[in-house]
Amino acid sequence: MKKFVTMLLVLVMVLSLAACGGSDGLTVEKGKLHMSTNAEFPPYEMVTNDGGFEGIDVEVAGLIAEKMGLELVVDDMGFTAALEAVQNGKSDIAMAGITVNEERKANMDFSDSYATGIQVVIIKADSPAVQSLDDLSTGVLIGTQEGTTGYIYCSDSVENGGYGEEHVMAYETGAVAIQALLAGKVDCVVIDNQPAQEYVKANPGLEILDTEFAVEDYAIAVKKGNSQLLDEVNKALSELIADGSVQKVVDKYITAD
Repeated sequence: MKKFVTMLLVLVMVLSLAACGGSDGLTVEKGKLHMSTNAEFPPYEMVTNDGGFEGIDVEVAGLIAEKMGLELVVDDMGFTAALEAVQNGKSDIAMAGITVNEERKANMDFSDSYATGIQVVIIKADSPAVQSLDDLSTGVLIGTQEGTTGYIYCSDSVENGGYGEEHVMAYETGAVAIQALLAGKVDCVVIDNQPAQEYVKANPGLEILDTEFAVEDYAIAVKKGNSQLLDEVNKALSELIADGSVQKVVDKYITAD
């Protein structure tokens, strides 16, 4: 009888420990959906005046969490760190205007697309070095945010359509890259269109080239092999797109003009 009671207590402890894990094994913390992001990418993710978070990705993630019966937790960090947090199982999803490419697909799984992003080039209005996309191949110095597709495209070899690492400077955030442009440390900045619009609006003397640099689809990253979580995210995302909720969030932050 004593042996039976001991085994029963061990079983109860094992079950209790299991219950302290993620929600039904889906998430890193029971009852919560942890989203890693880099909250310096307006209008997709931004820090509010009171220290909270807002933006397209934040609200869409909140709606997904609600569909899954979970509470959203936003973990703000560097862009590269946000991707690594998913890969290492420290966050459930990553949303930071993330574009799907082959390198990332090798390390993470991705949801269906929920938004389209456009890469553009920001220059000084009176720039003597850059006035068209063709000028990027003349040996100018290009600023980007580290870990982004803008950096990947630009730093790739000339044979693969890039400009070579020696012609690219990577900065921790887009804002720092813009400061480098204003200080004359780089000749232009390649970054997503929506944050580019915000940076140009806030910094007189900057403008965006008319020609788009690249067009991409944004998706949600999850840990490689976590097909159950990916299915739940895609199911919620599909419903939110179908009922117009995602478009409503996008329209809130990106106006027609």
